[in-house]
Amino acid sequence: MIEQESMTEKDKRLFDRFHARFPVKFRYSREDYGSDVFLRDASAQGARFTTTKRMFLHDSVSLMVDLPDGKSPLILNGRVVWLKSKAPNLWDIGMEFHRVNFMQTQRIFKLISDQDDN
Repeated sequence: MIEQESMTEKDKRLFDRFHARFPVKFRYSREDYGSDVFLRDASAQGARFTTTKRMFLHDSVSLMVDLPDGKSPLILNGRVVWLKSKAPNLWDIGMEFHRVNFMQTQRIFKLISDQDDN
């Protein structure tokens, strides 16, 4: 298994993460949502996603997250800051956003809170 981390994610985290499971696709890909990449959790500063695509530290990433709120997909832009091999051809990827966007985070958090209330 490949594991590349200089510090634990929790040590570097300024904002709490919350579990968020939504289908995603790479922004410039023609592939369907959730077929190659899936959002696992997020915070105002970054996100974790699982993918079958091999990535490397410092790769730039643009994800389109399909949220069930009837609005256009949420675009998350950032860079790979850690990765872990989960299985052959399956990786957990930690991305740090290029800039903190509380409105994006609030949109995801509201959907998670609404799901927990039901």
